[in-house]
Amino acid sequence: MSREPDPAVLYPDVAAHGSLAAALQAEAAAQGMSLPLAVSSSDPLRHSAITSVVPHRHSSYVGAWHHERSWTFWGSSNNRLMICGSTKDMRELPQVVRGWVDGASLDEIGKTATFDLLTGRFEVPDNNPAEVIASEWQWLLKDAGRADWPQYQALIESAHAEPKLRRLYPYTSHWALGFAEKPDGPYSAPSFVSIGSPRGTGDYTIREWWNGPALHHVATAAEAIAIAVDRIPADLLQTF
Repeated sequence: MSREPDPAVLYPDVAAHGSLAAALQAEAAAQGMSLPLAVSSSDPLRHSAITSVVPHRHSSYVGAWHHERSWTFWGSSNNRLMICGSTKDMRELPQVVRGWVDGASLDEIGKTATFDLLTGRFEVPDNNPAEVIASEWQWLLKDAGRADWPQYQALIESAHAEPKLRRLYPYTSHWALGFAEKPDGPYSAPSFVSIGSPRGTGDYTIREWWNGPALHHVATAAEAIAIAVDRIPADLLQTF
């Protein structure tokens, strides 16, 4: 295992300012703006929290990588990650951070960014369950499209195409797809199906929960989704 470099050596320009927050504020000032950043007491050279004026935007921060020069910006809304992207150029961060804290739309922030930033989710300020479910599906579809895993992508797309499953909250555990009636606490709710995708060759594996015994092995995503639909509990079907 390679030894982690001293952050002051990896980020001498940040160290010269005393903290990542101060370095970002200096870069923002050079671009004619200011940023509401807080210094991290535990890791000042590699972490800075961000305060947004939008109440549902929280848990936002910039973090520096430990083994190479790069920074990642995370922004969450109502406990769901909305934006996340990395850049090797600190000058690309202030405009993105400014848009996030000022309440710019995700599309506006994405157009401003010169690096890939949008997760695919859309914000649901009031936490409306149906909208949260739709947002999660949108994220899963984007995530599957960039996963370089054709079988997994086929599974997500096939599941989304099925109306009875599209109304449920989708979630993954160890790359296996499961469903819950509501967005809150999907892992604590009883599971009725978990579908694992093959890598390369092999079958889709149907289980009741992600690490339960295998119930079926099928060759295609369409077959797996048909089984998942048949396994939807009767009381859940009554809500459709």
